[in-house]
Amino acid sequence: MQNIFREYDIRGIYKKELNEQSVKLIGYFLGKEFLKNGAKNAAIGYDAREHSPILRDYLISGLNYAGCEVYDMGMVPTPVNYFSNYTPQTPLNPQSSTLNPIKIDASIMITGSHNPKEYNGFKITLNKMPFFGEQIYALGREIEQNLNMQIPTDTRKTEIDTKNDYIDFMVKEFGALKALDKKIVLDCGNGVAGVVLQDIFDRLELNYKGLYCEPDGTFPNHHPDPSIEKNLADLKEALQEEGELGFAYDGDADRIAVLTKKHNIKGDEMALILSKGIENPIVIGEVKCSQVMYDELKRRGAKAIMYKTGHSNLKVKMKETNADLACEVSGHIFFKHRYFGYDDAIYATLRVLELVKEGVDLDKEIESLPKLFSTDELKVKTTDSQKFEVIKQIAGILKNPPANFPEIKDIITIDGLRINFANGWALVRASNTTPILVTRFEAKTQEDLELYQEQVQKLINEAKDRVENSK
Repeated sequence: MQNIFREYDIRGIYKKELNEQSVKLIGYFLGKEFLKNGAKNAAIGYDAREHSPILRDYLISGLNYAGCEVYDMGMVPTPVNYFSNYTPQTPLNPQSSTLNPIKIDASIMITGSHNPKEYNGFKITLNKMPFFGEQIYALGREIEQNLNMQIPTDTRKTEIDTKNDYIDFMVKEFGALKALDKKIVLDCGNGVAGVVLQDIFDRLELNYKGLYCEPDGTFPNHHPDPSIEKNLADLKEALQEEGELGFAYDGDADRIAVLTKKHNIKGDEMALILSKGIENPIVIGEVKCSQVMYDELKRRGAKAIMYKTGHSNLKVKMKETNADLACEVSGHIFFKHRYFGYDDAIYATLRVLELVKEGVDLDKEIESLPKLFSTDELKVKTTDSQKFEVIKQIAGILKNPPANFPEIKDIITIDGLRINFANGWALVRASNTTPILVTRFEAKTQEDLELYQEQVQKLINEAKDRVENSK
């Protein structure tokens, strides 16, 4: 059981780990935690996976048994679920005792995000803050001590129409986009982006072609992860044939890919472009972001902050620093400027279109940036029990590195090890959600890039051997 309780969310395989007994327990003990923190009204949304409505009913039973009031928004993107925490919700059920707007205190999004179709999980918000890290681990420990507790089935809930409230908000906020003269291609990947995106685009009278906008949790066309290049093949083809701008989304629509005919614009590049529309912005990036982003932001007079990877970490840091914008390379884009401070791929789409309407040329913006050589995120297999120890061993080796190791300028230890060299950097960090080490490299020349990658890989191998031999 403990393996499903991750740093940022709860995630597991349907029936094997997420079944009637385990999910009812999650609902019950999560409900108790909500009430302990003054959060009685809990809202639930779910993604397109076939088992999501089943898990919803198990979860509701647990929440009801704990004494929460449960509000169901149906199938929605994750950002719509977050949205419910910031806007009053009106009950739809005719039998509801009140039709007055409800203040949502906590929300749970049932989603497997970009994981294979047999996976599902829960992203949790409590009092407008992510419920993550030690909060989730403690929840897991409590559930493990009560695995045989029986919770009755009780699926009482009040329906709310958060989806249409969200659509109305976006149409009003971006009314100036009406009839924008651009040919747009959307690839929803059979996730849930399409359940709001098409209505928004239709009401704004935008010229678009939609690919795979019908929700289908079996993902029959391609895997819903826009950070993987092969999943963008159909979008690229449609863009070349009949589009000017392309957007792709992950399964629950909190991550985005932005494409032109010439470029696939990464999350850190998007943050640079989007920050142009904000006066004196404070921008947060993760440790995987290009040095170009940090340097360019500072050159423009913006405040740039490097922080830990993870959507929960970045939301907390945004609130702490009152930042306007945050990003992850993978396509999580967070807006506090004119918005609520969470990652929303639908909202990010509209902010990009807003800049385009104002005359920003995305290709020129990318081509004006300093040219560096970089790798994608590279993964090194290890185990959950060893991954953090391997990082410790690497840190120890770097205190007295091998004679032929490139000269180190400094090491940033915010999240793993970001090793800064004269002509670039290398990152090694332990994934918080999977049994891997994540590496990424960037340099001014291809030769330096290959050198840094080769030398750091040797360190990783040595550190793994030390950990293995210490058993």
